[in-house]
Amino acid sequence: MMRRRTTLLTGCTALVLALGATACGGDEPVSAGGGDKSLDGQTVTVAGVWSGSEQKNFQKVLDAFTEKTGAKTQFVSTGDNVSTVVGSKIEGGNAPDVVMVPQVGVLKQFAGNGWLKPLDEKVRSTVGANFAEVWQNYGSVDGTLYGLYFKAAHKSTVWYSPEALEQAGVTPPKTYDAMLKDGRTISDSGLAAFSVAGQDGWTLTDWFENVYLSQAGPEKYDALAAHEIKWTDPTVVEALTTLGKLFKDKQLIAGGQKAALNTDFPGSVEKVFGPEAEAAMVYEGDFVAGVAKDQFGKSIGTDANFFPFPPVGDGKAPVVSGGDAAVVLKDGKNSKAGMALLEYLATPEAAAVWAEAGGFLSPNKKLDLSSYGDDVTRATAKSLVAAGDSVRFDMSDQAPAAFGGTKGAGEWKILQDFLRDPADPAKTAAELEKAAAKAYGN
Repeated sequence: MMRRRTTLLTGCTALVLALGATACGGDEPVSAGGGDKSLDGQTVTVAGVWSGSEQKNFQKVLDAFTEKTGAKTQFVSTGDNVSTVVGSKIEGGNAPDVVMVPQVGVLKQFAGNGWLKPLDEKVRSTVGANFAEVWQNYGSVDGTLYGLYFKAAHKSTVWYSPEALEQAGVTPPKTYDAMLKDGRTISDSGLAAFSVAGQDGWTLTDWFENVYLSQAGPEKYDALAAHEIKWTDPTVVEALTTLGKLFKDKQLIAGGQKAALNTDFPGSVEKVFGPEAEAAMVYEGDFVAGVAKDQFGKSIGTDANFFPFPPVGDGKAPVVSGGDAAVVLKDGKNSKAGMALLEYLATPEAAAVWAEAGGFLSPNKKLDLSSYGDDVTRATAKSLVAAGDSVRFDMSDQAPAAFGGTKGAGEWKILQDFLRDPADPAKTAAELEKAAAKAYGN
């Protein structure tokens, strides 16, 4: 998916993640190095959620792998339901070799199902040299490293048209309330404030997570992410109430709720940065920049810029992150060559290919920041690698896929219903709890 989601300007909160436990276990490696064409004639099948410009740019990385090793690649776009698609391919005896997993919860599910090969010693060594321990922890289950985080996201960024804000006489807001107030000023100037991608339920989970992390704080966020507190907790109802103020204000959302529910993520970016602007701002991760640049020819930092998602009430500005992890399936027909692909993806050389294309952040600390094409992304990447302790991984990505990662079900569907009618936050919280309890099994 265009999903998942990062970008932060110089002076913004440094990006950081925190979890526990690291890695072990695996087979003999197949070397991806040296350009010796050691994999000539082999084909590696890669499944992932990416489409559009993201798929095109990832293909450049796969082509570089082919150039280096001789192995051909075939990319299969799964759409948002990655766990369902991969599960059906495994059952049908047609498992891909490598899957780009966009959710921690799905990675844990795949590992729990016994679908994954532990990363081999050579890949673990490359990952250990090039990635902070926190990224290794996110790719590990019960102390075994299964996933390599190739692409990261910063999902606490609000993207805007500098021209639109200037015409309305407003500057990037410092608080959530100011953002809504400024949005109404923008609306009065003739352009809707926000483009909301309600057709893609994952964008709505991101809205909720930023509000919740800022308003309820990191400890409550962690507890809710682990389902140690219920979704009927007063903090959840409060966050939904806060979000509902935006969702029900037809002055703030381009086309109102109905149009939002018929707008997918790329469409939401188009409404701000396309040829016929309908809104001044769109909330989502750093990958907005890739769409604005690749599809609409915008110069990042000039025609398109962002401000950090502003703090809600007395809370701190949220920093929510996400990422896509490469894993190797046991049932893939060419999993040894798949392991070689992961060894390549762990190198700064592979990350530089997509970094130069744009719309990409790498958690690889060895990647030269000059690989990024603009100052905005460069500053974001620097803060990502610098790492701190205030970031939280996307909550829905940590959840079981049935709750946090399935189109038309669970949290995605319930928040779409809430966007359609945000009148009863407590009722929505109860529906979220019912779905969460079923998915978490508690």
